[in-house]
Amino acid sequence: MSYEVAAEHAGVFTAEEIEQYRAAFAQFDANGDGSIDERELQVVMQKVGVSVSRPRLQSIIKEVDTDQSNTIEFNEFVAMMANMRERGGGGAMADVVQKAGKFFEVSGASGGKHSFSDDEKMAFTEHLNHCLGGDPDLPMLPLDPNSMGLFSGMSTGVLLCKLVNAAVPETIDVRALNLNIRNVYQQIENCNLGLNAARAIGCVVVNIDAKDVIAAKPILILALVWQIVKIQLMANISLTSHPELARLLEPGESLEDFMKLPPEQILLRWFNYHLAAAGHPKRVKNFSGDVKDSTAYSALLHQIAPATCDRAGEADAPARATHVIRNAKNLGVESFIKPKDICSGNAKLNMAFVAQIFNTCPALDALEEDSEALRALIDFDDVDEGDTREERIFRMWINSLNIDGVYVNNLFTDTKDGLVILKVMDKVQPGCVDWKKVNIGANLNRFKKVENCNYCVVVGKALNLSLVNVGGLDILDGNKKLILAIIWQLLRLYTLNMLTALAGGGRAITEAEIVGWANGKVSKTERCTTSMTSFRDPSVGNALFLLDLCAALEPRALDWAMVLPGRDAAEKEANAKYVISVARKLGATVFLTWEDIVEVKPKMLMTFIAALMVADGQ
Repeated sequence: MSYEVAAEHAGVFTAEEIEQYRAAFAQFDANGDGSIDERELQVVMQKVGVSVSRPRLQSIIKEVDTDQSNTIEFNEFVAMMANMRERGGGGAMADVVQKAGKFFEVSGASGGKHSFSDDEKMAFTEHLNHCLGGDPDLPMLPLDPNSMGLFSGMSTGVLLCKLVNAAVPETIDVRALNLNIRNVYQQIENCNLGLNAARAIGCVVVNIDAKDVIAAKPILILALVWQIVKIQLMANISLTSHPELARLLEPGESLEDFMKLPPEQILLRWFNYHLAAAGHPKRVKNFSGDVKDSTAYSALLHQIAPATCDRAGEADAPARATHVIRNAKNLGVESFIKPKDICSGNAKLNMAFVAQIFNTCPALDALEEDSEALRALIDFDDVDEGDTREERIFRMWINSLNIDGVYVNNLFTDTKDGLVILKVMDKVQPGCVDWKKVNIGANLNRFKKVENCNYCVVVGKALNLSLVNVGGLDILDGNKKLILAIIWQLLRLYTLNMLTALAGGGRAITEAEIVGWANGKVSKTERCTTSMTSFRDPSVGNALFLLDLCAALEPRALDWAMVLPGRDAAEKEANAKYVISVARKLGATVFLTWEDIVEVKPKMLMTFIAALMVADGQ
């Protein structure tokens, strides 16, 4: 059913607003006949938790039913929305629409219905307006939080890419972005770039591709946006950024155990640390029910900034929530949470609010220079820069695999009981792990962990990994070089398995064949000025061969005006950054850094070229 708009209302609302009203109306109009009757209205009201009598239903409809048909047509619906805009209220039916608007329903691919939170849509829209507003490449900002602009605004891919860079700066080389979109191909490139970059910063990107972003599918986009925003807000909630977090260690807890905690658990620990210091009787165990009355928020803010944040003593929860948000803003917190989000216990928005408070004012004393905690932290971080890069790359790769129950916050601590490694092995080579032989649980004793780690070695050898003179104790003791070596070999095997599958699942693809494929592609181009002998070839360090390879796969993907001769370190760096983003535009899922290219790291260069080979094969 097509819902047309009367001429008198066509100029009152924007085309985007009309589309929003059509979507809202369609959720009431269950049979699609273009009108809302008593039965359809009753279904919606039950959904939002309101039970009314038939006379009341008839009364609600009558308020809007100007043609006395006993139903509400789309024009009458739009007239009601116009009345609400002009007078600040549209009657009982408008109240129902606002309540129902908290959850829009969207048809899924299977024909089922899925809901997303309108409150979260509004909150994330405001967040994007705040952190990206003023960017000359984003003329669509600010978006109207009450509209569906968050989703339609993503369709060119530019907003998505900019959000990724806001979360982890310089993940995307903006020179690779198509800013003046001329065709769908350029949209697809941008969306590919944004999605693959999101994977590279730790997002689990599944069941969504460039076409879904272009189609502005709300459920998929909102889920992705939340992951990126969460990474942005949680980026500095770690011992690396805030060594003083070591003050939150509980009696008998090791620094290693603390580092296993995900950022949201550290936030709760921090929240409760200040509640205890304030002498407040409450402790929060979640970001929903435990914070919805705002009393814990009030105590937290007063404790960390007593001169700025007074206590919220209002009798009712909405008033306290309003007071808390006002105090947070006085502290400098640029929050997108609303009082109703606190009172309803919206876990995502409350978690984001606590993260914003922490990022603005952690209020933890620095560790003393001679403290045991600081010495332990220095010892724990005793790892060279290259290993740190590899730890992050391998961690992001594991997280991108979407393995049930696996999200790695620190590769060296989270793999020590063997479980994560075994799950990755089973993902790389399905069926290779006999789970009857694995000890599973959150609090395994040392003996059980050793058994798991020993089994990692057994399975690894069966997969032909190089594990000479390696024992389970090496994994349990957190041998960093060893753990990096194991994960690298699994990444390599995973990549080669993908190539083998694309080739028909027969003989395994070798590294020499990958080099030969790349040279073959470049040799067929008009430029044909570069080649590589192996993944150790130092000439690859200027990235020119890699750029030639990308151009061979799709000449439109890069702008040669952006490519430099690669004569010095700065030019090599610029080329390396550019080629990573170009590869992601082509659909390649790559996890290496520009340093890996410039330093000619053969392991990472193999994964980069293999990822291009996979993208080309797909």
